[in-house]
Amino acid sequence: MAVDEELLAILVCPKSHGELQIVELPADLGQRLVEKYREHFDDEEPVVEQGLLCKESELLYPIVSDIPVMLVEEALPASVLGS
Repeated sequence: MAVDEELLAILVCPKSHGELQIVELPADLGQRLVEKYREHFDDEEPVVEQGLLCKESELLYPIVSDIPVMLVEEALPASVLGS
């Protein structure tokens, strides 16, 4: 699973306009997000293994089946990464 490099180059945090970096999500967090987003997928299981982290705003935007969810209200605190 990969976000297009050209797309990543133009995406910024919608809250701070800070730079984003791709991070791997802990498996338990990924599974919780799969459950959250499952209703938006008719015939397939969503895949949530990565997110986009903004260190400036300390927000994590999940990537659901290759689609970054770039809504501040859907972002998670960076602390969910555990370090």
